[in-house]
Amino acid sequence: MSDLLPHIMLLSGRDPQYSVIWLHGLGASGDDFLPIVDEINLPQAVRYIFPHAPKRPVSINGGFAMPAWYDIRSADIGGTQDETGIRASQHEVDKLIAHELERGIAADHIFLAGFSQGGAIALFSGLRCKHKLGGILAFSTYLPLAETLNDEAAVDAHSTPIFMAHGKHDPVVPYVLGKASAEELLQRGYALEWREYPMQHTVSMEEIEAITQWLKQRM
Repeated sequence: MSDLLPHIMLLSGRDPQYSVIWLHGLGASGDDFLPIVDEINLPQAVRYIFPHAPKRPVSINGGFAMPAWYDIRSADIGGTQDETGIRASQHEVDKLIAHELERGIAADHIFLAGFSQGGAIALFSGLRCKHKLGGILAFSTYLPLAETLNDEAAVDAHSTPIFMAHGKHDPVVPYVLGKASAEELLQRGYALEWREYPMQHTVSMEEIEAITQWLKQRM
């Protein structure tokens, strides 16, 4: 598909039967999480897709254009949200998922992962995907447009495995926002596992080990 977002593709082995689409954070690029492939080190062959978000003006950064999945309008990131941008990024993720299906990867062998703003899009898109995915991994992030989920969630969304993790000292995406999102999803009956770590806005080795075990149980 020629209209896919620009992305980096890495294969961890020959003839992969699993795909992980990994979304970076605000101002970053698909290159950011390339090293994590070696750290996760799964026994199965996996196709990793690391898309690059398009550049757009970001209000909280004075309107400066940078790679972003949607606009951040104020320091209260859970407040006024860029619904148009969020839904546009969902559309791009849906195309990436469709491309993996066309390549012969079963829907339940496709995983969405994301950090920070990318994690928000992974949650938003994965819970609305018309195909039942293998799982959603969301790190240092929150559930965007939570008020729309009940009406828009996919039929199988409640049984889609979710892994959420957050640093307790995160100065970028507040821990309380991430924790509240996880609690809301649990209260709504979603199959979510929550982890928290004594860190800031980053991914720790302990977290990577938990991610690895979580994926191994589902591949």
